[in-house]
Order: sequence, then C-alpha cells, then structure tokens
Amino acid sequence: MKQLLIIEDEEGILQFLKQGLEEENYQISSATNGLDGLTLFQNEKFDLVLLDWMLPEMTGLEVCEKIRETNSKTPIIFLTAKDTVQETVEGLKTGANDYIKKPFSFDELLERIKVQLRDKTEQEMLTLGPIEINLQKHAVTVNKCEVSLTQKEFDLLTYLVKNKGNVCSRTQIIQDVWDIHFDYDTGVIDVFMNAIRKKLNLKVDEDYIKTIRGVGYIAND
Repeated sequence: MKQLLIIEDEEGILQFLKQGLEEENYQISSATNGLDGLTLFQNEKFDLVLLDWMLPEMTGLEVCEKIRETNSKTPIIFLTAKDTVQETVEGLKTGANDYIKKPFSFDELLERIKVQLRDKTEQEMLTLGPIEINLQKHAVTVNKCEVSLTQKEFDLLTYLVKNKGNVCSRTQIIQDVWDIHFDYDTGVIDVFMNAIRKKLNLKVDEDYIKTIRGVGYIAND
C-alpha cells in the first residue's frame, strides 16, 4: 500500500482528501502546518507528498526546499491557490514535481498522483524472484551478481517483468519490443529468450519465465 503525506491547514480540504484517498487504498498521514509536516516526512517513509502552498510555521515552498536538501526522488505535488506563471515556476524550481490549482477535481488529483507514482516506479528496481533490474543504471543482477545483457535482451526481459503475471504473446512482444507491425518471424523471440535464460541461469521449465506453448511467455514470481 502506497503511503502519502498530506500537509494542508484547511481542515475541510484535508478531511476530503484523506477520505477520498483512503477509499482508493492509499495509507494517509497528515499535518496541518509546515513544520509538523516536515518532521513527519523526516521520520517516516512516504511515496508521495501533497503539499499546500500557504501554511503556518513554514510555507510549502520552505518545506519543499528542505525536503529536497536530502531527498530528490519522492514526488511532491503542490496544492495551491496561486495562479500566476511566475509563482508556478517558483514552486517547480524548489523541486516540486507537479501542482494543481484550488479548487480542483478529486479525479484530476487522483490521476496526477497515479502519474507521479508510475514515474517513481520507473526509477526504481524491477524484481522477478532473484532477478533485479535497475532501469536507471541499465543493470541486471541475479542473486546480487551482475549479468551482462545486450540491449534487446534487456528490453525483452524488462518487458516481461513489467507485465508480470500476464501472458505476453509473441505478436505483442514483436510489436512492443521490436516495434515491428507487419508479418515477421516471431521465432527470433525464442532465440533471445534462450540467451536470456542461459545468462540468468534459468531452466526452460522454471516458473520465473515460462513458455506458453503456441502463445508466448509469462513472468511470475
């Protein structure tokens, strides 16, 4: 469950956000002033921060700046009544990832949260059993030992892991990984899969990446 921190001094807005986001299965912590919000952030781990611009004790800008001194990754979305371009730019320059102007639609805010959490996921590790894929470093390890893959092997493995739990047909793979949208010999996928399994020391019938005969492949923990 993703944990969100809301720093908002308007009680009505705070309760509205807490109720709505908890119904969407987010775990919520909150503070009604900037100083308490910053303390909460420093003492716990959060996946995203919703930060009001105008706050007692410390402004949202000051909180954002303090967070960014030690944390560059956690997404921050400003909730603001500010509406000038200059003020918006100022907020983004402090390190915010996005902003939404009050009054706002909850559905729009929810989508913005999902976008930021997807971006965060992209920056982190993908895992499949003992296999870890670092998307930023373009590195793959098995049981913490680094494995050297070609670009296309890396792309294919990443695609399967991102779609973990779903059967990926050879047609889908050739379109999405090879960007080929015409009749093509999908047997090339099997060649790459054999190479990947060999490098990762996976057996053909091992559950982490299984062949679905006549269809394609599925990755499972």
